[in-house]
Amino acid sequence: MAHPESNSGVHGGTLGIRRIAAPVSGGPTVLRILLGAQLRRLREARKISREEAGNVIRASESKMSRLETGRVGFKHRDIADLLTCYGVTDPQQRQALQDLARGASTQGWWHDYSDVLPAWFEAYVGLEEAAVSIRAYEIQFVPGLLQTEEYARAVTLLGHHNAPASEIERRVRLRIARQSLLAEPRPVHLWAVLDEAVLRRPAGRPGVMRRQLQHLLQAADRPNVTIQVIPFQAGAHAAAGGAFSILRFAEADLPDVVYLEQLTSALYLDKRETVDHYMAVMERLCLEAVPSACTARTINAILRDR
Repeated sequence: MAHPESNSGVHGGTLGIRRIAAPVSGGPTVLRILLGAQLRRLREARKISREEAGNVIRASESKMSRLETGRVGFKHRDIADLLTCYGVTDPQQRQALQDLARGASTQGWWHDYSDVLPAWFEAYVGLEEAAVSIRAYEIQFVPGLLQTEEYARAVTLLGHHNAPASEIERRVRLRIARQSLLAEPRPVHLWAVLDEAVLRRPAGRPGVMRRQLQHLLQAADRPNVTIQVIPFQAGAHAAAGGAFSILRFAEADLPDVVYLEQLTSALYLDKRETVDHYMAVMERLCLEAVPSACTARTINAILRDR
């Protein structure tokens, strides 16, 4: 998605603790979610309510909900108190969760960009880092993971036209840094469905859009990148409401997430029925779009028109 800044597991142990079979990628965002999920499982196994658990660590029920969904981090003392409350006495099990908490409290690489990274988007960067696949539908901009530096600069200026040049460059650097996900040894699979308007709407100085389209041609050759285009002639379609992304993860404790970005905030949706609805819409979009095998021909035709 063009941001303004923009399932396997191994069961083991007792009381529902799920051991992580391999090192988890994605940094603190993902580790917080995994830690919260494991603590929630322990609480539910003991039939302890969120309110009762919150009383143990001097927290409200709503804060317990945020802790268990990974939206905020746990303190070391809180984890120790909760594990005692949940009847976890095995030293190895307690240590495993404390180690997970330690990793969750570290700072991701994106912390270096905290001066230009709003809190509502920081969560997305962390989830994006851990995703094994990202499916995105765009109606206005090329997805951030596929933008050239000069196109990213032009798009960033649209939302921050009064910002100093140094800040614009920081925002562009952040976006380009995120693109390393596509070139890692085990890269994320990106499947982008673009409205034809994305490819025809110019951004920046003359030549910027031409080079962006050429960059898309190169990106489409990557085995982990799929690009489809919905032509104008397809008419109205299932996702007329706006752009969205769906992120999927390898860890069973990480549910698929639908990401909806707004001007100054974002929505993260993970209820199964909601995700299923968006996935069904995405599938219909892919059927209505030109097959990916014809993407290069579509982009080259637009290049000839420029």
